[in-house]
Amino acid sequence: MALCVVAKIRVKDGQQASFEQVASRLAKAVQANEPGCLLYTLNRSDDPLVYVFMERYKDEDAVKAHRASEHFRTIGKEMGAFMDGPPDVQRLTEIA
Repeated sequence: MALCVVAKIRVKDGQQASFEQVASRLAKAVQANEPGCLLYTLNRSDDPLVYVFMERYKDEDAVKAHRASEHFRTIGKEMGAFMDGPPDVQRLTEIA
């Protein structure tokens, strides 16, 4: 049963380009190093200050491996400098 995560992140005004650069590095690292991650994309919303990570994992172990990964911990920390508050994270269980 696949698990999905939607993480909405608001960035500080004027920090969009810097955030995109760092967040794109994270997306590439996840895609290259996490076989249990089936989808990991960075998306810009209609609001120029809001970005959304769309994530899909094969199971809970893959989610745990993602959160424990060095790239998630280090690059995720770098992204924090550009964020305007904590991310809004929704966890979903795929039904069909």
